[in-house]
Amino acid sequence: MMRQTTMIKPSEVKRTWYVVDAADCTLGRLASQVASVLRGKNKPTYTPHVDCGDYVIVVNADKVKISGDQDEKKFYYSHSMYPGGQRVRSTKEMREKYTVEWVEKAIKGMLPHNKLGNEMRRHVFVYEGPDHPHAAQKPVELKIKD
Repeated sequence: MMRQTTMIKPSEVKRTWYVVDAADCTLGRLASQVASVLRGKNKPTYTPHVDCGDYVIVVNADKVKISGDQDEKKFYYSHSMYPGGQRVRSTKEMREKYTVEWVEKAIKGMLPHNKLGNEMRRHVFVYEGPDHPHAAQKPVELKIKD
């Protein structure tokens, strides 16, 4: 007897809310596990071409760690598409001034780079402190494996 692969439809997706405490987590490990939940890979009904992931709230983003000497050696590049519009920011600058964007950029890099990934990206909420305005959704705590 053969087993049948389940292909879930967008109308059948059941989403739950998770809250992740990012304090003392490594940025890359945090981003990869959050991206996995956003894609829905933690569910038995995972379907690659459907946004079947859950919502994730990341709190304490200002307490995220990085390994090695990335503060001085890693840079983030962006361009305004005007001549001379390239902007370069170090990891140290991103961590101190643009913490939320820094964590969101790490998670974004681990999601698909297409319309489906754009849809998944809308389901992550990053906050610097321990508070978030999503208490009404009754989020479940998600443990990050180090």
